[in-house]
Amino acid sequence: MTDYERIAKAIEFIHSNFKEQPNLDEVARQVYLSPFHFQRMFKEWAGVSPKKFLQFLSVEYAKRLLSNDMSLFEVSYETGLSSTSRLHDLFITIEGMSPGVYKNGGKDLQINYSCAETIFGDVIIASTDKGICHLNFSDNKQNEIESLTKQFPNASLIQRTDLMQQNALKFFSNDWSDLQKIKLHLKGTDFQIKVWQSLLKIPSGNVSTYSRIAENINNRQAVRAVGTAIGSNPVAYLIPCHRVIKSSGQIGEYHWGSTRKNAILGWEASKIAAED
Repeated sequence: MTDYERIAKAIEFIHSNFKEQPNLDEVARQVYLSPFHFQRMFKEWAGVSPKKFLQFLSVEYAKRLLSNDMSLFEVSYETGLSSTSRLHDLFITIEGMSPGVYKNGGKDLQINYSCAETIFGDVIIASTDKGICHLNFSDNKQNEIESLTKQFPNASLIQRTDLMQQNALKFFSNDWSDLQKIKLHLKGTDFQIKVWQSLLKIPSGNVSTYSRIAENINNRQAVRAVGTAIGSNPVAYLIPCHRVIKSSGQIGEYHWGSTRKNAILGWEASKIAAED
């Protein structure tokens, strides 16, 4: 059996048996490897550990059940978790929120949003009383508002420009010296938050790479997962994911288009050059 065949068989086994919550030994046994060897091989191929892969499958299944208005106890049982506390821990680890908060979809949360023009295109910016929770470039405002609604299905969305949004939008035309004054209200896993915090440390006019970000968060092997976390950045520009390029020096992809990414990097570089 080749390494690829082992990994494919392991993934199929986990897919078919995730409700049984198989442990590492049980999965490794299916592909005739020691748990240590299998763990290392799986992470090299899949970019995440077998345990993390199982957690992703479990939480996605649990989310579907919660959307059908099942109780937390029922969801725990159907997902193969021994208690609601394990369901809680699973959601905190993967989704960065409790299953109850996920289920209520932002209930009791008021979100102000507005449309604005920037030098890099139109944006939709949204804020709670805690900070900026959403900032996306958008060529289709209606689609972007619908996306925001899906993200917070039970929140009260009000089209209103507030001071928090106005201060954040100043960064498209002014300097970055007051970035620390901008409050962000982010919803993410511990891993995503670490990646986004690392992005905030990249100075304007500079770039980093996916592998360097992985090193900065002390997880050198998680380059692929770092890329996924960067692609999930909910606050464009303020969390400067555009400053991450490939190790080869290529600009790479950008959630809001590589042309826009090139334009932002060029603009930031010109601002730095003008100061010298």
